[in-house]
Amino acid sequence: MIRLPEAYIQQMQMQLQESAEAFLRSYEQPRAQGLRVNPAKIDPKSGSFLERLRDTFGLEPVPWCGTGFYYREETKPGKHPYHAAGLYYIQEPSAMSAVELLDPQPGDVVLDLAAAPGGKSTHIAGKLAGQGLLISNEIHPVRAKSLSENIERMGVTNAVVVSATPQQLAERFPRFFDKIMVDAPCSGEGMFRKDPEAIAEWSPAHVEMCAARQLDILQSAVAMLKPGGRLAYSTCTFNVQENERTVDELLRQYPQLRLERTERIWPHLHRGEGHFVAVLQLEGTPDEPHGAVTGFAAPRTRQAGKAKRGIGRPEEAAMQLFQRFAEEALAAGFELPPGEPVLFGEQLYLLPAPAGIPFGSAMLQGLKTLRPGLHLAEVKKDRAEPAHALALALTDAAQARLAVNLAEGNGEAERYLRGETIDGPEARSGWTLITIDGFPLGWGKQSGTQVKNHYPKGLRR
Repeated sequence: MIRLPEAYIQQMQMQLQESAEAFLRSYEQPRAQGLRVNPAKIDPKSGSFLERLRDTFGLEPVPWCGTGFYYREETKPGKHPYHAAGLYYIQEPSAMSAVELLDPQPGDVVLDLAAAPGGKSTHIAGKLAGQGLLISNEIHPVRAKSLSENIERMGVTNAVVVSATPQQLAERFPRFFDKIMVDAPCSGEGMFRKDPEAIAEWSPAHVEMCAARQLDILQSAVAMLKPGGRLAYSTCTFNVQENERTVDELLRQYPQLRLERTERIWPHLHRGEGHFVAVLQLEGTPDEPHGAVTGFAAPRTRQAGKAKRGIGRPEEAAMQLFQRFAEEALAAGFELPPGEPVLFGEQLYLLPAPAGIPFGSAMLQGLKTLRPGLHLAEVKKDRAEPAHALALALTDAAQARLAVNLAEGNGEAERYLRGETIDGPEARSGWTLITIDGFPLGWGKQSGTQVKNHYPKGLRR
């Protein structure tokens, strides 16, 4: 039985009036469970594999998200090997509404300003379809690591993960983004049914603190928005002070902003937790170049971030080693997306380089960067060993010269995910893509009929 703070009950009774009783009764109901399928791997509208997922997890469509589905809790899709293959992302259904309203398009330059653990970033990446640029930011280092891992698991090739304050980013990227997602830290009232710890943290004073912090974050976001660009402000709270009043104050401070729409999801009216989204647009001509100055001063950064050693120094020798690996292990005709190779120590990445966008490694100097694009390989003295992210960025087994497919349901995939050696179909040698029902899971290295496991130790079960 959920015990709600008396001050919170009174607040909701005043806010909802005659609907308050039905709202409070919603806390007695089980919460909804949801996932989004990865459109880079699965057609969310049709296909035999989608039907298999429907049968396996009891999927039902989420009405406000074309890639979103409710699932039966007892099916536990987060434990399934399909999850490790990045076929879907576990996400609360109401939280799927924000990116749908922001509506990123292929080729857009998008910022997810408070991105961990990655639900909205991976949703945005699916909308971009490998085109344009996504910068995903999370100020807290531990959460930023989780964000980076989820970007990798979903096979995203055109995202950069950084850990910076909103002020640092605003100084670096004035008037740069077509779309910005601000899923701001909030009092979490909409998550009380899902997260009892949020109840313990709630108080009127905490609400006031959240509202002040949200406005600070939004001010930095406006400084980074291109003329004609759109900003989605999202919270998981019902609180008017954090939602409508914060938006009203932002509009008062920036008359160049126009409110397009707001949306609330209520647990007594919809199948989901509480969520609020406001979509705003900055006046101006959308075709102005990225970084155009239009009269807003970006907030100044008090302390510069630490420079990341090696970034901005693409290593020709490292790429030659990677190309040697690609010729041996990847299918003929395989091509990387456009990008700039960068080295972090021995780790080789491909920084996105979308056409017509003034973005390169120099723009990341001084920012703590966890993932500067697609992780290609670890570079040894005389060879390049493929990164796990590269496997997950491949679309199917046909992109590798050697592959071992593991069937779902017979325990082979679980053994691979535990780090065990697996058997190959015949004697051969070389880097081998491991797949489940045709979807890449990771790498192995075959010698004879045995395949040595190269699934990352930190991800093993």
